[in-house]
Amino acid sequence: MKDEKLKPSGYRWLVLAAFMLITLVNQACWITFAPITGEAARFYGTSDLMIGLLSMVFLVVYVLIVIPAAWLIDTLGFRRAVSIGAALTAAFAVLRGFCASSFTIVLISQVGIALGQPLVLGAITQLSARWFPVRERGTATGLGTLAIYLGVLAAMFLTPPLTAAWTLKGMLLGYGAAAVVAAIFFIASARDMPRKAAIEAGQDERLAMFAGLKSMLKNRDFILLMIIFFIGLGMFNGITTWIEAIVRPRGFSAAQAGVAGGLMLAGGIVGAAILPIISDARRRRKPFISLALLGLIPGLLGLTFGMSYWLLLAASFLFGFFLLSAGPIGFQYGAEITHPAPEGTSNSLLLVMGQISGIVFILGMDAFKQPAGSMTASLLVLLGLTIFAAFLSFLLRESPIRDIAAGGAAR
Repeated sequence: MKDEKLKPSGYRWLVLAAFMLITLVNQACWITFAPITGEAARFYGTSDLMIGLLSMVFLVVYVLIVIPAAWLIDTLGFRRAVSIGAALTAAFAVLRGFCASSFTIVLISQVGIALGQPLVLGAITQLSARWFPVRERGTATGLGTLAIYLGVLAAMFLTPPLTAAWTLKGMLLGYGAAAVVAAIFFIASARDMPRKAAIEAGQDERLAMFAGLKSMLKNRDFILLMIIFFIGLGMFNGITTWIEAIVRPRGFSAAQAGVAGGLMLAGGIVGAAILPIISDARRRRKPFISLALLGLIPGLLGLTFGMSYWLLLAASFLFGFFLLSAGPIGFQYGAEITHPAPEGTSNSLLLVMGQISGIVFILGMDAFKQPAGSMTASLLVLLGLTIFAAFLSFLLRESPIRDIAAGGAAR
């Protein structure tokens, strides 16, 4: 059956909206304390590093449980796996709100929310594959990934004023209430797949999770893609974590650094909303991955050397636009080139590369900081890694998306 003749269920957009909402809330819970690090440290009588641990624990937990989470997604299916992640997010978000005065319980709650994160994020491409025809899967994956960026952006903007208006405990209870609403909405509205699935010929075949994992690790293009994700996501985590320290030696204030970080996310949101749609329309993945890696280089140079505020803001937006738009296209490309391996496994493996590199890059950038505080040397290393990633992208083979959409064989 040709892709143009398929009649996908209109209900797919409600399922996607429910998924985006729980993703957004989960990510807001992850980064809740980042914009109020100093205030939270004073509230708990601890150091900035310990408050940073409340966010860092998500990276560590993800690495530790990514394989079991991928197995659950591919075994239980999209709805049940994400529902477990949503329930964990809601339960522990409420717990940390009611026990906000105890740093220990808040840390335990962050671990609980972190346990739900891979069950949510790892299901993005499975949702796309089960609910959307090939011509829309890049768009669906882009919107699902967009919710990650929106969650981080929402927390960055909302946490400080909510804390000022409601106190830290009230702010955490507010996030807990939002998590409960999002979890209930998802569980009540999501289904595993349409009653009459619009699936192209050969696209319903799936390997078992461990057989799929074995096949992925033998796939040349997927190995290259994992390296690209290791560099790209690690760079994003490192730069967003240290944005204030990066620009401080050039005389920019913390407030200006915050605006730059916000524009970086805003650029990513715009990019993730636009480029995957164009990728779907052109039925190409590889050129857009290469374009994103090359396009972020001017932004990275501006972040490294820019001395004027307007240049810093423009560079931040450009960097976010290209880097973050590559994410959803890369996720979908990975799912397409590894078919019939399960989408949850490919998605989870790519995400875990970013979690590992995030830890490495964050610690590495701090370790190589110059005595005067400059991080220029680290940024130049990141520039070199970006050029290397762009070179690797040219070695990728195009996704079979065009043949699938035209009714051809998947492989």
